[in-house]
Amino acid sequence: MSPEFAVAIIFAVVMSSTPILIAALGELVVEKSGVLNLGVEGMMLIGAVTGFIVTVSTGSPWLGALAALAAGAAVSMIFGYLTLTLTANQVATGLALTIFGTGVSALLGASFVGVTTSTLGPVFPRALAADPIWRVLFGYSPLVYLSFALTLAVWWFLKHSRAGLVLRAVGESDSSAYSIGYPVLFVRYMAVLFGGALAGLAGAFYSLVLTPMWAERLTSGRGWIAIALVVFAAWRPGRLLLGAYLFGAVITLELQAKAAGWSGLAPEFLTSLPYLATILVLALISGRRLSARTAAPACLGKPFRAAA
Repeated sequence: MSPEFAVAIIFAVVMSSTPILIAALGELVVEKSGVLNLGVEGMMLIGAVTGFIVTVSTGSPWLGALAALAAGAAVSMIFGYLTLTLTANQVATGLALTIFGTGVSALLGASFVGVTTSTLGPVFPRALAADPIWRVLFGYSPLVYLSFALTLAVWWFLKHSRAGLVLRAVGESDSSAYSIGYPVLFVRYMAVLFGGALAGLAGAFYSLVLTPMWAERLTSGRGWIAIALVVFAAWRPGRLLLGAYLFGAVITLELQAKAAGWSGLAPEFLTSLPYLATILVLALISGRRLSARTAAPACLGKPFRAAA
């Protein structure tokens, strides 16, 4: 294997892993607060189409990324209002949000199918970003480097900050946190807002970095992988980073296998590899002695009703 080919493989793995990692980090914070949001895929699609439309309209991918972040956050507030204020079922509402996001993104992007736009490309000098070897370090979109910073920031926030301690307390025992004066609903609203913003940004990675054009269902179900990844990582940011790159490697293997034209393997099987890996990971976790359920926040998915 030549060094250039190895660099190309690593580059592809990083690019495939980054949007999954960003979306999963947002979902991890949401679940740590005791809320289960299954609408990640829908928020990613809303972010992807919003970021693309704004970029086409303004010519600025930076504005597109910010718009995607805001759109994901705004849509997450629909989920927040229904589940936190109205105490609707979180699983059903999350699924409805995914359906909503899929339909709305297809409607908004109908007139932009096949249109290309400027990309959120590398920030380092072209001599480094385009070099066959050095691009493995300097050839990425700024969102890639942001994903590493976010991983570190989420780890520090949850482990070392007072606000992170409050969020974890709300997720473990909302009634106890409420009894000592913590604003449970406010904390959960902020967590849902953060998760939605990152989901929207993750969606923009597809339309502004990976494939700078719009197509329906552009995220291809990666939001579901992000949700499964949170369980796979046992709600720990460090493991989340490793898991995202594991799934990125599986996705890259699928693409490389298709490009190489492996005989005897149906294209449908190669496409299903990332999702088969998701099912396998969840099965292994559920079957091990130290189940992932022991690491899950105790109030995950349970509605909170303040005592009178």
